[in-house]
Amino acid sequence: MEHITLLLAIVIVTALVFDFTNGFHDTANAMATTISTGALRPKTAVAMSAVLNLVGAFLSVEVAKTISGGIINEDGLRTEVIFAALVGAILWNLLTWLVGLPSSSSHALFGGLIGAAVMSAGWSSVNGGTVVTKVLLPAVAAPIVAGLAALLATRLTYRIGGKVRDEAQQKATAKGYRAGQIASAGLVSLAHGTNDAQKTMGIITLALVTGGVLHPGSNPPVWVIVAAGTAIALGTYLGGWRIIRTMGSGLTDLKPPQGFAAQTSAATVILASSHLGFSLSTTQSCSGAVMGAGLGRQGGVVRWSTATRMFVAWGLTLPAAGLVGAGAELLTKQGTWGVVVVAALLVLGSGAIWLVSRRKPVGHDDVAPSDGDAEPAGVVTTAIAAVSPPPTAAAAQAPAQNLMTTIPAPAGTTQDPARPATV
Repeated sequence: MEHITLLLAIVIVTALVFDFTNGFHDTANAMATTISTGALRPKTAVAMSAVLNLVGAFLSVEVAKTISGGIINEDGLRTEVIFAALVGAILWNLLTWLVGLPSSSSHALFGGLIGAAVMSAGWSSVNGGTVVTKVLLPAVAAPIVAGLAALLATRLTYRIGGKVRDEAQQKATAKGYRAGQIASAGLVSLAHGTNDAQKTMGIITLALVTGGVLHPGSNPPVWVIVAAGTAIALGTYLGGWRIIRTMGSGLTDLKPPQGFAAQTSAATVILASSHLGFSLSTTQSCSGAVMGAGLGRQGGVVRWSTATRMFVAWGLTLPAAGLVGAGAELLTKQGTWGVVVVAALLVLGSGAIWLVSRRKPVGHDDVAPSDGDAEPAGVVTTAIAAVSPPPTAAAAQAPAQNLMTTIPAPAGTTQDPARPATV
């Protein structure tokens, strides 16, 4: 067995950086609906999610085994390949975070890994059967299954809750749903730690195998589990507020019963996949559940323009991260200077994305819910506001509850034309 070399140490640190970005990129999966419905305050929500992500990292290693010994053939794999794969995954995570799109960190990692491996050793280095059965098929099935489950659960919830007529009972019911949301959000966070933290464990274990530190087929060491769980928990605590805003109110407007149904459905799908060793995208599962819950309420809608952008990002994730991973591997094959160049490009690219994000920062105040009972202005109200003349200074100072409509004075009247008539 060999000792950990400098290159291997760099790969391990880079893997933990990816795990960190995975944490703040995917915080929205568990807490977006809880925050948008007012069940938890934003900072409280992400703190709770961080703790449960850490706990979830210790519950299973089945997904880690899939990554460390399933997708890529370990024989003859160079450590530089894993480094190149992580570069592709990190940059894609940061780009989608910048634009607030909930794309899959898992598929970014798989894309980078496949692209780098193909560039290094050809297509024979990829286990195509495993990719199809444990990555691609779950990617298609998970959002559909979670969405249908959330849709049915939402309709059932409203059918049961619709029998409550008393106002006091309705308030008590809403409070109960918010409590249920907190519990289901905790379950999603636990599931996220169980599924996503293992991906970094698998990558680090794969790096240790290629570096000769571990035997092929080894389970992740305890220190790897602790490090991966801690990194994803810290990233979660920072809160990916941009994506939380998209998931919480950008896709659809959710009420507490819908949030409860969406999170419970998503958690069930994620935990089941973790048990079976499927490397599922928690982002796609939760997004599908949110859309299903949005359609499950009578009169509920999904903002398909936002959803379409999200679908495009999902489709681009695997090939885009793969291309970046392949390009990074092409450089690392040139020797030490190539590794240095790739590391420098990663730092510069990440820094540039962060600087761009500072132009329009999004914080926890930007995702705090507004009055959940307020409905948006209707078409008629909006049209009237668009064609009405600007109010005078006196009208502008009128109290908000004054509902009188201001119109120009008719021509030919003795009223001062500068002063509008009121009706």
